[in-house]
Amino acid sequence: MSEKRRDNQNRILRSGESQRKDGRYAYKYTDIFGKVRFVYAWKLVPTDKTPAGKRDGISLREKEKEIRKDFEDGIDTVGKKMTVCDLYAKQIRHHGNVRHNTTKGRERLMKLLEADKLGSCPIDSVKPSDAKEWALRMKEKGMSYKTISNDKRSLKAAFYTAIQDDCIRKNPFDFQLNTVIKDDTEPKVPLTAKQEESLLSFMQSDSVYRKYRDEVIILLGTGLRVSELCGLTETDLDFEERVIHVDHQLLRSAETGYYIEKPKTQSGIRQIPMSKKVYEALGRVLKNRRGAKTATVDGYSNFLFLNRNGFPKTAASYDSMFRGLAEKYNKSHEEALPRVMTPHTLRHTFCTNLANAGMNPKALQYIMGHSNITMTLNYYAHATFASARAEMERLIAV
Repeated sequence: MSEKRRDNQNRILRSGESQRKDGRYAYKYTDIFGKVRFVYAWKLVPTDKTPAGKRDGISLREKEKEIRKDFEDGIDTVGKKMTVCDLYAKQIRHHGNVRHNTTKGRERLMKLLEADKLGSCPIDSVKPSDAKEWALRMKEKGMSYKTISNDKRSLKAAFYTAIQDDCIRKNPFDFQLNTVIKDDTEPKVPLTAKQEESLLSFMQSDSVYRKYRDEVIILLGTGLRVSELCGLTETDLDFEERVIHVDHQLLRSAETGYYIEKPKTQSGIRQIPMSKKVYEALGRVLKNRRGAKTATVDGYSNFLFLNRNGFPKTAASYDSMFRGLAEKYNKSHEEALPRVMTPHTLRHTFCTNLANAGMNPKALQYIMGHSNITMTLNYYAHATFASARAEMERLIAV
């Protein structure tokens, strides 16, 4: 019988175990792909002391136990050692064919991971506390709650993929972000009926903002996304049936310039009825733009809303205009407009008004182009005491 292998303390070593001349222990095993692997430790068992000057860590026997557990559970012992950056790269590689903005967002998050210590961590070593510390570091960098939340969702999805691939057992990003950092997102506040009327009246009398009044009327009366408004062309309007056809949006990036995209989901393709005010406003827009030169973008031309140079307006144009409009309006009105005043405020107002008026939620979902009814129903949260009382009185009266 061959003599058992022993360490420098005369302890019998198990199969696959060995001790090197420098005193470090090694365990040799074959992974699920048939490749020989090694793990090392300065201690054989947990009660051993780590040699002076050496980094402390778990013992070899504890590592062996983890490896056996991984084999029993079918865990990929190689895959679990990929870094967070490697995992995220794998995740986005498997989910291609995305929009330009999504691609840019992914590039931004990858750069953040590469610059942060989390990015180089093996995925099996990332604990919930590490994920929470990452969120805190991002907050310290000045990132908004919404951005951190979106990035956390992306990383959570990537770690779920790792779980499905049997690389890890638990998802470290499966926690509520608002338990770690305060949600300081500015709430979406719709305009009141009084504010709507006052704003349109102010624009009518203001020499600077009078020319934008029809665009505001259209946003208030259709709930269009600003990119959908920017993408509207003459062929999208059916004045006979009084319908706006929505099946694309106009965007612009610093890298590629103007480009056309289809709605994010099939639900975004829809027809929006023109109210009398919207019908009249669109008529004035067409009349005022006659003879105007316009660019062609991805086969689309005759855009309705142009800047002073004859090029289609973009979301950035409207964001700037709305900031100036709100600032000037608030100087002369006791009741200020909502703190966050953007084109989306008008979309929000449109949805809230129809919801409070009792429109069928599914019909409202269609008009808004929402793929999820929950998103539409969330607008009901802005019901006021007055609207709630009126609704109760209406129902009780029945």
